[in-house]
Amino acid sequence: MSLVDTALAVVLGTLAMAAFGFVAGLTVLGIDRKLAAHMQARIGPPIRQPFIDVAKLLRKENVVPENAIPWLFHAAPVIAFASTITILLYLPIGGIAPVFGGAGDLILIVYLLTVPALAMVAGGFASGSPYATIGAQREMVILMAYELPLAIAVIAIAWRLAAAGVAEPFSLAAIAANPVWGVVGPLGIVGFAILFVILAWVTPAELSRVPFDAQEAETELAGGLLVEYSGKNFALFYMAQGVKTIVMAALAVAIFLPWNLSDFVAMTPAVAVVADFAFFLAKVLLVAFFSVSLIRVSMARFRITQIVSVYWLWFGVLGLVGLLLIVLDAYAGVW
Repeated sequence: MSLVDTALAVVLGTLAMAAFGFVAGLTVLGIDRKLAAHMQARIGPPIRQPFIDVAKLLRKENVVPENAIPWLFHAAPVIAFASTITILLYLPIGGIAPVFGGAGDLILIVYLLTVPALAMVAGGFASGSPYATIGAQREMVILMAYELPLAIAVIAIAWRLAAAGVAEPFSLAAIAANPVWGVVGPLGIVGFAILFVILAWVTPAELSRVPFDAQEAETELAGGLLVEYSGKNFALFYMAQGVKTIVMAALAVAIFLPWNLSDFVAMTPAVAVVADFAFFLAKVLLVAFFSVSLIRVSMARFRITQIVSVYWLWFGVLGLVGLLLIVLDAYAGVW
């Protein structure tokens, strides 16, 4: 393939992923709100409500506070949205290979996941609001808190694949070709199940959702680090949250549920693409339900000190237990 063809494929793939992330992200947010409402014995808004909200916001002007740093205030939501779309380019979507399939690995994705959070922090500080400043400080604390169990999970997965003789164990392509459940014994299965639970509990913190939304806390900070945002800028942050929901669910699917429907049922290539894509969406919705909707409905907001304790103490220790089980499983196979 020539350089021009490669560049064209990357551009078209990026546009396709951006469109997919926008539509799928807002749809998942709508489904989440509808499911949460039914679990709370409410009717709830229609599933299309996020699209209505974004359309309304895009028609409104951006209000910039008097004490804000304008260029940074405007740049933060653009960076947040663009960075979440960028992560999608490294993730497999059903049977469709990622746009940057040969370059993506877990370490890169973990780094990229911090960019939207840092953009929100920058926007909060740039707004000049005391509420947003406190929210930005809390966002930094929460970011440092959940990075510990997330790093343990990533290292444990890659170490076990390397121990099993898999080349490039941090590569998502290698993980898709060698599902983690197939390289371990009983102890390893328990260990990976623990890591799956940890990733599910990291997801609401990554998305600033209850019970880990102390940085926004409407009852305390009137919206926190986004309190001064409105119009198109707020719409970009809202869309970034939707795309990041897809990113976190797709990451969990790529690591722990990488199978395609065409792996088990014989079908033509064209049918396989559609079937695998539909199966992928079903897995994403299932993961999003358990890691976002169910958690936020069943729990109240944690205090910022409790969030740090939960991630550094409880999930940090739980992650080390999962890592230990995976290590014991590897050496049990040697023995």
